[in-house]
Amino acid sequence: MKAIAIDAYGPADALTLRELPDPPVGPDTVLVRVRAAGVNPVDWKVREGHLAGAMPTHFPLVPGWDAAGVVEAVGPAVTGFAVGDEVIGYVRRDDVQHGTYAELVPAPERTLADKPVRASWAEAGGLPLAGLTAYQALQSARTGAGDTVLVHGAAGGVGHLAVQVARALGADRVIGTASEANHDFVRSLGAEPVSYGDGLLDRVRAVAPDGVDVALDLFGGEALDVSAELLTRPARLVSTADPEHVTRLGGSYLFVKPSTADLSMLAGLVDAGRLTVHVARTFPLAEAGPAQQLVAEGHVRGKVVLEV
Repeated sequence: MKAIAIDAYGPADALTLRELPDPPVGPDTVLVRVRAAGVNPVDWKVREGHLAGAMPTHFPLVPGWDAAGVVEAVGPAVTGFAVGDEVIGYVRRDDVQHGTYAELVPAPERTLADKPVRASWAEAGGLPLAGLTAYQALQSARTGAGDTVLVHGAAGGVGHLAVQVARALGADRVIGTASEANHDFVRSLGAEPVSYGDGLLDRVRAVAPDGVDVALDLFGGEALDVSAELLTRPARLVSTADPEHVTRLGGSYLFVKPSTADLSMLAGLVDAGRLTVHVARTFPLAEAGPAQQLVAEGHVRGKVVLEV
């Protein structure tokens, strides 16, 4: 198969397109022929070695945890999928080696769900990790009817989905931090935009004098402190970026988990017209390096996706 791989941790230009052996298909594994693979911040962090102490890693390493594609083969213990099924997956295994920047990826059955019918391949490929992060974080905070939700980075990959998922869960209001240039986009998602940066606390207080019920942080640092000041209950603060800080403030840290049930729920929202994945840009597989660099800059509106 053709795949993007690295032989050691390094810069973006270490990502090279090459021929690799087809991956193994274990008893509970689904072999997926990838059509699109979402590019996420964790991908460049893996490439640079930031997760080296957290998960066993093997080279050559194919990056990527997001995939949309067609089932090519199934292991003998697989019961939920068959050859020819169109699927999406957050393909995070227990080790890091067989990623989704490839023509074929071996996906544990628990990481997959049926592809939403209304989504393009690129939209489907950009949904799993970001969508699961948004949904699981908001569920962790028990988001529901009547809540006012604050989403930091509301125009980004996770943020733009979190705005929509919060509304789908029944939130009465969503306030989203974003740059001035992204305010119209954030409004189109169903949120009230506020500019991030110095003075954020006062700007949110101006639109929500009584504070907020739920806060989703994707950056850590000052955003967490502001969120804690605004929340009526610190326990409803969730961060994906700063476990020690959020815990000190009384909130919780989220590391997203693969879940067929949660992916199926997200796919259902897409097919119901209640959730849209905004694809900012697509790249061919061979240009994984520039794609990761764009994501690392941190100013993407929505998702960046590789087309395989």
